[in-house]
Amino acid sequence: MHAPSTGWTRAHWESTVDTTLAAVRPYASPGHALVALPGPLSVSGARSDGLEGFARTFLAAGFRLAREFPGDGTLAHWYAEGIDAGTDPASPEAWPRLADVPQARVEAASIAIALHESRAVLWDALDDRVRARVVDWLAEAVGRTDYPQCNWLWFQNVVEAFLRSVGGPWSSSDLERNIAATESWYRGDGWYTDGHGRHFDWYAGWAMNFYPLWYCRMSGPYVDEATWARYRERLRAYLDGVQHLYSPGGAPLHQGRSLTYRHAALAPVWAGAVFDATPLSPGRTRRLANGVLRYFTGARLGDDGLQPIGWRGAFPAIRQPYSGAGSPYWSGKAFAGLVLAPDHPVWTDAEEPLEVETRDVHMTLPAPGWIVSGTRADGVVRVANHGTDGRYYPDDPGYARHAYSTHAGPDYDDEARESPVDSHVALVDAHGLASHRCPLRPLRIEGRVGVSRHRARWVLGGLPRDFRWPPAAPSFREGPWLTSASVLRGAVEVRLVRVGTGGPWTLRIGGYPLASDDEPLTVSRGSARRADGLTSTVEGLIGLPHASVVRREGVNAYGRRSATPIVASDGPVRAGALFAAAVVLGTGDVALPTVTVEGDAAVVRWPDGETDAVNL
Repeated sequence: MHAPSTGWTRAHWESTVDTTLAAVRPYASPGHALVALPGPLSVSGARSDGLEGFARTFLAAGFRLAREFPGDGTLAHWYAEGIDAGTDPASPEAWPRLADVPQARVEAASIAIALHESRAVLWDALDDRVRARVVDWLAEAVGRTDYPQCNWLWFQNVVEAFLRSVGGPWSSSDLERNIAATESWYRGDGWYTDGHGRHFDWYAGWAMNFYPLWYCRMSGPYVDEATWARYRERLRAYLDGVQHLYSPGGAPLHQGRSLTYRHAALAPVWAGAVFDATPLSPGRTRRLANGVLRYFTGARLGDDGLQPIGWRGAFPAIRQPYSGAGSPYWSGKAFAGLVLAPDHPVWTDAEEPLEVETRDVHMTLPAPGWIVSGTRADGVVRVANHGTDGRYYPDDPGYARHAYSTHAGPDYDDEARESPVDSHVALVDAHGLASHRCPLRPLRIEGRVGVSRHRARWVLGGLPRDFRWPPAAPSFREGPWLTSASVLRGAVEVRLVRVGTGGPWTLRIGGYPLASDDEPLTVSRGSARRADGLTSTVEGLIGLPHASVVRREGVNAYGRRSATPIVASDGPVRAGALFAAAVVLGTGDVALPTVTVEGDAAVVRWPDGETDAVNL
């Protein structure tokens, strides 16, 4: 078996995907073209959501069918019937046209990849008339210049690559234009922003590094070796860093949007193995992938076997307006490894431990502006963020917080978005409203230190309540500049803040929100502790004497009850004043450093005598 950490083999993956696909069938239309799962509708409407349910589960089925014809052929036949009904304009189950419904352009990419991977058992077995209708439906992608300027450009390229492979229409200008645009978003070390700005998140892996290589695979002789090499090198560089953003327990870093895609976070890991574009050994790839899939599928999914909108279990507050009940099934990307033969080393080599299972890990990721610290003792991975901010919301919980982790996630609700507390630095006005951090300006990422600057802004009149995409922009009033820094070592982050001008505000620093479902949280001054020993603490070191805990209900993906420790200043802030706090997430006791002001620098002295000087 050779899986000392998880006990999982390829058979577990096959069983998991088969169970996943069987669970959605009761919600399919008579001809199987639409899979209307129970749950909220997206902004694109019911028929688009039904297509999404089909396409995203078909993606997993395509990977399952790539190497074998499981069972009695029912799987391929079931999806073939859906393709027949969905591409028939006269059918009551006809799919929405790509020209009419933008979301259909997303789902077309999943269908294209699944058809490519299952070609021998599905595409080649379709009637000529059905194949012609598939080409006609996909062909509405060709020549379009209205794809959003983000990861969607790869959906167009993947669809056209498939069309080209089956003798359908395609446009070299589309492909060249889209590749040039995505090249402009590349920031080095394998990292892309998702469009213009500083929107770093899991889309860098499950989209921007995943689709280019699948595009090459589908393009055959139309792609040269230099293009293959460029995308392989980037994915290899990306995985060299991102491998440390998964905990030994299987949790990926809880950061960014679309987190309901869950184990789609494995897409770049499997792509690395499929395309020989990974620094991970086969044994470590296996260990990481097994851990992540077990983390999600062994958790609180519905009794009916469906994947609800949420993180481990159902948590509707995590969804974006574009997400419907079928959206979570982009997790089907996690099964891309099934295209590899059963005797491939990722399925046969013994699991090898993650690096954080053998030693503490510390590294910087300059492109997204992150400092990473993982501790062997508890498996907790933490990120101090000084380079990533939100795309749409003024202080999106998934982007603009000062810290993220594999073991804690931000609070998600209107209050958290309008007046952030957790993992945040804020000026708090006389009405108790907290300032926002977005947009930020990264200043320094080096060693243990990250520094950024932002203008404090307060939302006027609250955030728009209409659930549409993209959200309407709110109005703001502006305050002073804040310069913040993190010195991250082990489980301890020293968070430093200097305020540009004084005023009638107090300064507040929030720690990690600790959440639990079943066990009560033990709360004391500036600290919250879970029954398993995981503790979140904030202690003021300079200018922050008031410590307390903010309790919330039903707003955190990690549990119904959440508690966020905070520290605050005593009275209005003075211009140029320096504040410091120790922010801790981990198990066990840790000795805290001291901070002194020496000229313009804050000097952090650790208990072992090491120092870090930070000029704010």
